[in-house]
Amino acid sequence: MAVFKCKMCGGSLEITEGLTVCECEYCGTQQTLPKAHDDVAANLFNRANNLRSKSEFDKAQALYEKLVTNYPKDSESYWGLVLCKYGIEYVEDPVTLKKIPTCHRTQLEPVQTDTDYIAALEHSDASQRSVYEREAAEIDRLQKDILAIVHNEKPFDVFICYKETDADGKRTPDSVIANDIYYQLTQEGFKVFYAAITLEDKLGQAYEPYIYAALHSAKVMLVIGTKPEYFDAVWVRNEWSRYLKIVREDRSKLLIPCYRDMDAYDLPEEFSHLQAQDMSKIGFINDVIRGIKKVLNTEKNEPKASKGSVVHKTTSTNVENLLKRGNLALEDEKWEEANNFFEQVLNENVEEYRAYVGLLCSEMNVSNENDLVKLQKDFTKSDNYRKACRFGGKEIEKRLFEYNQQGLYEKATLLFNQANSIEQCLEAENVFCEITDYLDSQQMINNCQQKRLQIEYDNAQKALSIAKSEEDFLIAQQQFEQLGIYSDAKEKVIECSEKAKKARLEEDERIKAEYEEAKIESRKEKKISVLIFIAIGCIAFLITYFLGIG
Repeated sequence: MAVFKCKMCGGSLEITEGLTVCECEYCGTQQTLPKAHDDVAANLFNRANNLRSKSEFDKAQALYEKLVTNYPKDSESYWGLVLCKYGIEYVEDPVTLKKIPTCHRTQLEPVQTDTDYIAALEHSDASQRSVYEREAAEIDRLQKDILAIVHNEKPFDVFICYKETDADGKRTPDSVIANDIYYQLTQEGFKVFYAAITLEDKLGQAYEPYIYAALHSAKVMLVIGTKPEYFDAVWVRNEWSRYLKIVREDRSKLLIPCYRDMDAYDLPEEFSHLQAQDMSKIGFINDVIRGIKKVLNTEKNEPKASKGSVVHKTTSTNVENLLKRGNLALEDEKWEEANNFFEQVLNENVEEYRAYVGLLCSEMNVSNENDLVKLQKDFTKSDNYRKACRFGGKEIEKRLFEYNQQGLYEKATLLFNQANSIEQCLEAENVFCEITDYLDSQQMINNCQQKRLQIEYDNAQKALSIAKSEEDFLIAQQQFEQLGIYSDAKEKVIECSEKAKKARLEEDERIKAEYEEAKIESRKEKKISVLIFIAIGCIAFLITYFLGIG
């Protein structure tokens, strides 16, 4: 029987067949159980639960979503999504020593109105429903306590997101940089959320209410990092991933990745569409301050357009001629020459987006922006792409992003159509995963997985058909086991196991027969040796005898 881990302490649960609720013998907490009891389900649930308990809520949520797809009628899959959405971690109460929930991702909506919670209730039995409702009530109480504090918090202009300490507990370079930036921004008159200072008088209290309030009020977030792993640290990712969701709903907000001592291409994939800042460049902080002021609408002498009108930037004849010459050089595939023309344009007007589009085309070795689709690779991490989007506005950003998405989609579709191996299916699936929101990419990801499973099944079937020895059948059995519940894989596992046992018995019989035959041959050889010895003795005797007579 599959082994499930406790959602609160991680201990192995003793499960009674047929029950959907049990009590952990280690922490004494009553909890619900999945209805699916196969090994694949247990592995997914345990992995998701482990990630959630480590506060890696986004990664855990991805696994729970996979469980919802595979087991749409299992209430535990939906309940897992609820725990991730509200950032629930179970900690030990120092007074009662019982496991109690804490909330790391406050939501404005009550748990009882959440669609995943409602789905969990719909697919639960009476015992499960009782536990879900009790847990939901406790989470709702936590939410209300947090929101009560939030309402009294003053808004922030900027949120600085960074990693404070390294694995050895020492202060990171990121924290030093964040500290300097904090003081420079406050001198400019901005209200800045900087955990080391903002939360220093709240030691011993729950930080979530203050973090939640700052995330929702701040117009700009600066994500500071000097190593790729620092950007991906659990609590750093928790903050910027939450802010990204807010940005998607409120386009007036801005997230600025700020990096140093690393390559921009090593920034998290989620930042690929954002304009990152290299902190080692001269004038970095001035650029950041100017960007913040633009978002906050505090820059003076900013030209304003009347309602319904459009602000046009003046363009010199020289700029237009340089752009034309740059585009002609692109058509002739003279990449260096094109670069020179576009750089001259930027000397005239540093915010001319068409020059950055030209530089992007030159960088990617394509003759015009329409050919960016033919690249069939992700070019959104290019600094030229980011600046073209930054200065070109939403329309240009949308157009260039569409080229990128379309190119990747065409590449993934071609890979999928030509795929005849597991590796090729995985390659196609990985590309579709980069563009999950584009056209039917989600469906194509599923198609890739199904095609891969079919290839794995065919390989296992072929291994079974040519298997002769016990080892051959066990190899085929292992291949079918990896397929889980796909097709009739479980039945094939049993078939392989039985044939392996039969092959082992036949091999034992063959070895035994060979042994008996060898014994008989050995006896024959001994008899022949004795006869030869006697014959030789007789001949020797006769020779001696006749020689004596002579």
